[in-house]
Amino acid sequence: MTTADQSPRAHQQRPISDLYDVINRRRDVRSEFTGEEIPSEVLRRILGAAHSAPSVGLSQPWDFVLVRDEATRRAFREHVLAERSVFAAQLSGERATTFSKIKVEGIVESSLGIAVTYDPDRGSPDVLGRHAIADAGLYSVCLAIQNLWLSATAEGLGVGWVSFYREDFLRRLLDIPSRIRPVAWLCVGPVRELATTPDLERHGWRKRLSLDDVVHDGKYRHDFSR
Repeated sequence: MTTADQSPRAHQQRPISDLYDVINRRRDVRSEFTGEEIPSEVLRRILGAAHSAPSVGLSQPWDFVLVRDEATRRAFREHVLAERSVFAAQLSGERATTFSKIKVEGIVESSLGIAVTYDPDRGSPDVLGRHAIADAGLYSVCLAIQNLWLSATAEGLGVGWVSFYREDFLRRLLDIPSRIRPVAWLCVGPVRELATTPDLERHGWRKRLSLDDVVHDGKYRHDFSR
């Protein structure tokens, strides 16, 4: 006889609301990091969750570079701030004013940087399922990032995806081979809190679309009013 905890019925009774709660609480964190150390067992769990992601042809084309060195992180932050200035120079008026209030990174404040990369040669030459969609491997890496993000949220950690960088700079900084693509720098660590409203929405940069705006029934609805 199975115990209550092991029975299929017990598994069915476990509330799935926990999953939806994690999805809805997940935020792109910038300012809330405490800098406290991530327990090694927790880090191992979230990396394990990332590595459990589905991948095209079971190619598992991701790698995770853990960046703790302060000098390396400061060098990356200086590059990111320079790229922030490049973007800011393209803005004017109200858009420029709004952007000036938005923080785009938490590189130094977070406990750890995790650079996630894509290796297009992993599983080659016969990557099952990639022959018609070359980017399927890149999509697999994004699934691993989402797994990491959600598991980190469940563990009480925050994650911030930094995208204000040039790929060649990050390759040189972390000694990444030229054939490998750096997909994301993730700032990870304990946080004081997770904001109830995303930063960009709170600052007035964009508003979230409703679900009905993005659901199409049968065929794509050509509505350019959005």
